[in-house]
Amino acid sequence: MRKPRIVVIGGGTGIPVLLNNLRQHAVDITAIVTVADDGGSSGQLRESMRMAPPGDLRNVLVAMSDMPKTYEQIFQYRFHENDGPLAGHPLGNLIIAGISEMKGSLYNAMQLLTKFFHVTGKIYPSSDNALTLHAVFKDGTEVVGESQIAKHQGHIDHVFVTNSYNDEAPTASRKVVSAIMEADMIVLGPGSLFTSILPNIVIPDISKALLETAAEVVYVCNIMTQRGETEHFTDADHVAVLNRHLGQPFIDTVLVNIEEVPQDYMDLHQFDEYLVQVTHDFKGLQDQVPRVISSHFVEFENGGAFHDGPLVVEELLNIIRVAR
Repeated sequence: MRKPRIVVIGGGTGIPVLLNNLRQHAVDITAIVTVADDGGSSGQLRESMRMAPPGDLRNVLVAMSDMPKTYEQIFQYRFHENDGPLAGHPLGNLIIAGISEMKGSLYNAMQLLTKFFHVTGKIYPSSDNALTLHAVFKDGTEVVGESQIAKHQGHIDHVFVTNSYNDEAPTASRKVVSAIMEADMIVLGPGSLFTSILPNIVIPDISKALLETAAEVVYVCNIMTQRGETEHFTDADHVAVLNRHLGQPFIDTVLVNIEEVPQDYMDLHQFDEYLVQVTHDFKGLQDQVPRVISSHFVEFENGGAFHDGPLVVEELLNIIRVAR
């Protein structure tokens, strides 16, 4: 039998853990990564070069590569704050930016780099163009820019994306739609709901593909709520937001953590965007999705609560085995 085709959609620091563990198994992996980041090094490069931001793609590239540890340290090296125009830039971002300019697009750059670093699987930016994330809050306020959203007080009603440097409607990068349509499983997250997952799936042709694909759609729910995004959210609230953005229920399975994160465990100096643990609403989930899988999916490390990559991947592979 052919390898199962698994597409992982997201960004930030969440999906690299999943991808790094998936590549240890006999699966055909495709990562679809957000291009709406406008903060830090990525924001500076996208503004100065009018390119899609490289940061999330850089982290995914490292996670899916078998590059030696020394190569990874070089690629992830970040220039010091007193290094003038280079201050704060990871070397990998500059390499991706340079190859994007040389090859004419971020998509082409990623295809070259996946071969150069012996990546297991395929990596696609969700769009060839830089996207701007817009968040409309319940009070009607619209905040523009991914890096600005968490600064606004209030609850987000919905988000949408526009092309940053032209008036055309956002479109998916080449091969993204076909990857979704040909997949056996689509995995959303883990990652920030409004700023890592939704910026990908609200691109119209990606939304359409997710509603039409025969693949099992799995959502890996966050462990902790996030400041300025999902304060006071239950796991069922996360799913409701995803369904509302696509206009109908489309998630087949939700993975939720039920292990308690000890009160006052989180190092809020290091992980200041996280608030409290996402509460469990099993009835609310059952009303929205056919299958809910709950387990102790959390791993405690360095004052943070993260998804246990091997355990989540084991559960994903079990779902595929049963389906096949």
